[in-house]
Amino acid sequence: MTPLGAIFARQIAATGPMSLADYMAACLMHPEHGYYATRDPFGARGDFVTAPEISQMFGELTGLALAQCWLDQGAPAPFLLAEPGPGRGTLMADLLRATRGVPGFHDALRLHLVEASPALRKVQARTIGRDDITWHDSVETLPSGPLYLIANEFFDALPIRQFQRSETGWRERMVGADAAGLAPGLGPEGARADLDHRLGDTRPGDIVETCAPATAIAADIGARIAAHGGAALIVDYGGWRSLGDTFQAVADHAPTDPFAAPGLADLTAHVDFEALARAAAPAAHTRLCPQGAFLARLGIAARAEALARGLSGAALEAHVAATHRLTGADEMGTLFKVLGLYPPGAAPPPGLEP
Repeated sequence: MTPLGAIFARQIAATGPMSLADYMAACLMHPEHGYYATRDPFGARGDFVTAPEISQMFGELTGLALAQCWLDQGAPAPFLLAEPGPGRGTLMADLLRATRGVPGFHDALRLHLVEASPALRKVQARTIGRDDITWHDSVETLPSGPLYLIANEFFDALPIRQFQRSETGWRERMVGADAAGLAPGLGPEGARADLDHRLGDTRPGDIVETCAPATAIAADIGARIAAHGGAALIVDYGGWRSLGDTFQAVADHAPTDPFAAPGLADLTAHVDFEALARAAAPAAHTRLCPQGAFLARLGIAARAEALARGLSGAALEAHVAATHRLTGADEMGTLFKVLGLYPPGAAPPPGLEP
């Protein structure tokens, strides 16, 4: 059992089973043994690869989309350019490079990153190479003003709770411990007013996931955009409405048991985009769009062709493979979705439909 697993076992023995949300939060962010608090998990040498690490085109195209939103709203100055969960800073570095030619954009931006991990803050500083970055532990501490935000694979890592439908109510899935180690189980049956709206589209045995931190953050972002202007691009895997057990763990680029080695694997769950869109009101939201279609509308084919002109051999093969991985239906193209937030009455972000 890992050191964090031993801590959990003692805690469960003393106070009883813990919620999946508490388990997930501690596994990822425990100050001594948490996954994100102790390592750089991104890239080929980490445990997983995100879209910005696959190709520079992802950051370039999403950055230009945000810049167009800024132009469409009258080029407000100054404005906040923000990214929660910036990883190694690759997306932001590509975004800033691609938008250098947008008149006034760099002069007006104030760069804010939401990152709680000290280890990752150091990596982001090296990757982005600017001395004017302001870091935050949470979205709540961002200053007021027009907000242009990109969130790529951020919401999937926020702690979830799971509820299993019973004949007359719901039972929460909890994390317990026995002689064999940590394992999920079910809590007592009870009614949940916050899940009454799911009684009509679920059956006994179905699992629904909720994520209070995600909806709180979406509400904060939406309120800022509605009040001050701006736009948000939320890119993640998931669907319009939660249904089923999507809790998963990845270590060394492969799926693993999420309860086997607490603190040593990345834990995520599919994003419920409907919950985010509802929470973000009064900001307007776009239709949910597959990542492949979104990038196609932004011109990834032309950009890929331009980059390919200077490549040959293995480099060209890698470029073609990266493009397919971002857009292919059998890769990230349909699994990952994009949701845009924007002020009521404004144009939606490029590549997305109202």
